Amino acid sequence: MSETLTTLPAADGFRMPAEWEPHAGTWMIWPERPDNWREGAGPAQEAFVGVASAIARFEPVTMLASARQWRHARAALPPSIRVVEAASDDSWCRDSGTTFLTDAASRLRGVDWGFNAWGGLYAPCDQDEMIAAKMLEIERAPRYAAPLILEGGSIHVDGEGTVLTTEECLLNPNRNPDLSREEIEQHLKDYLGVSRVLWLGAGLVNDETSGHIDNLACFVRPGVVALTWCEDPLDPQYAISRDAYERLSTMTDARGRTIEIVKLPLPGPLYRAAGEVIDLGPHEGSMSRGLGERLGASYANFYIGNGLILMPLLDPAHDEAARNILAGLFPDREVVGVPTHEIILGGGNIHCITQQQPLGTPG
Repeated sequence: MSETLTTLPAADGFRMPAEWEPHAGTWMIWPERPDNWREGAGPAQEAFVGVASAIARFEPVTMLASARQWRHARAALPPSIRVVEAASDDSWCRDSGTTFLTDAASRLRGVDWGFNAWGGLYAPCDQDEMIAAKMLEIERAPRYAAPLILEGGSIHVDGEGTVLTTEECLLNPNRNPDLSREEIEQHLKDYLGVSRVLWLGAGLVNDETSGHIDNLACFVRPGVVALTWCEDPLDPQYAISRDAYERLSTMTDARGRTIEIVKLPLPGPLYRAAGEVIDLGPHEGSMSRGLGERLGASYANFYIGNGLILMPLLDPAHDEAARNILAGLFPDREVVGVPTHEIILGGGNIHCITQQQPLGTPG
């Protein structure tokens, strides 16, 4: 049984490793929610199979699936992928899943953050709220229950004491209205084992997560950040990306390094087409999936696996340029592109649907 701890991870010597540190595997959740995934989630499931199959070539993958979908998921996925029955409300394992931690002795533990569906985007979300605890139970890893509403997509760490996040998300009153910026910072330090918080402003335009960092910017190694970049002054992303660039240019990380910034092109912009609309009528707790909505598409939403960079293929006009930039940033990893338009239609991308488990022995 997974033990629930009453101490603080940082005080216990635990930290969140960087995504590029060695993984024991990757976690995902099978999609099925009818007001988020069109055509009975069939196209989305096909895209998830593509992502899971690509990762499984490099490291173990666990897919959580509901009792109703378990048999279907098992048949659709490669035999090497572990499929575990677990109820959920939707399929964003980065956000509802545990944030795994390790210490100098390679012990594995995890943080179970509070989860409220991105500030109330849908209801109920009680099954998603339990996903992190279930993951830790499966791994028999001790659990820290954090007194903070937080999604994994709202943070990026360098593994050396620095976390990158956005004010739009973490300071949004729909998450932790009773906590100050300083109190939120302290929780990040206590539960991630970091000593410095780098705050950017707004996130990606029309990102329904309230500006998750993983659509705007990410660490690619200590001291180096990849940033979504827009060249069109008429696009609202133009000012947001420049503000982020200016902030990063004046920042230093926990080790005192100045931040090197690498620009990733902005795809599109992309919009929801007629065949991609979902209208279930007036349904409490359902999401907006209307014609012409701008989609939150970003090449920054890639995933770093063992020997792998899994990047979204979003826009033929920019895919190759993004691939070349990522290949230059990660010369020791194979850059693999997978089509993720169906995942974007649900409000996220590759990084949002994956959660890494670092190497470590539960304890």
